[in-house]
Amino acid sequence: MSALKIAVAGATGRMGRVVAEAVLKDEAAELVAAFDVPGQALIGKSVGELVGIPCALELTSDAAAAIAGADCLIDFTRPQGALDHLPICRRQGVAMVIGTTGLDDAGRQAVADAAREIPVVFAPNMSVGVNVVFKLLDVASRILAQGYDVEIVEAHHRLKVDAPSGTALRMGEVVAGALGRELGRCALFGREGITGERDASTIGFSTIRGGDIVGDHTVMYCGIGERLEISHRAGSRMPYALGALRAARFLADRKNGLYDMQDVLGLR
Repeated sequence: MSALKIAVAGATGRMGRVVAEAVLKDEAAELVAAFDVPGQALIGKSVGELVGIPCALELTSDAAAAIAGADCLIDFTRPQGALDHLPICRRQGVAMVIGTTGLDDAGRQAVADAAREIPVVFAPNMSVGVNVVFKLLDVASRILAQGYDVEIVEAHHRLKVDAPSGTALRMGEVVAGALGRELGRCALFGREGITGERDASTIGFSTIRGGDIVGDHTVMYCGIGERLEISHRAGSRMPYALGALRAARFLADRKNGLYDMQDVLGLR
């Protein structure tokens, strides 16, 4: 079986570098392109210089040419970047793994539209461990539906531009769905001043930004006399890259469709 040909978007970024490294270390995958926006100082350099692994492949700023030679594009860029790459993949029939967070409703719809023609995995978190947590939250929320207040706390590095994280929001969606609620109606994003007693129907969110925290998430079920916490802490970005590669392999024999990591891992 031939190696899966992977292109990496945003290759000079924090996640892009780790994804490129993961692909180079995977014997069943081949890194055929790594690109970023024009003006990046590393454009024209070798990927090997970027990740510290021998690789003569040059970084490029030509997204269309880079994507053309791939079976799948892995994209952990910003919302506009992912949306710019989406129609290119659509035209060229290239599968896409989107780990970018912060897309608005219109952006999500654009992803869904493209997935009618190409296969797409779109997930707020590509980590296998985090997706197991999503499953655990569904089970726990159904059991603890009465008498427990739910609070979600997330922490990330100082450079993260969106809050709460896409992972925290997805956790909230899972909990709300299991409780028969709509997250948009019950989410409470932070507290300040004289807030009064807690509304038992709400799901609270707290956001921490600082230093180089890769990603910490905790969902707290606070009852009378006890507290249950389900947590995930990432020590590096490699779990997200390995999950994205697993998603790319999942798409290899699919012609179209919109999937997430629950589909990839068979957790439906």
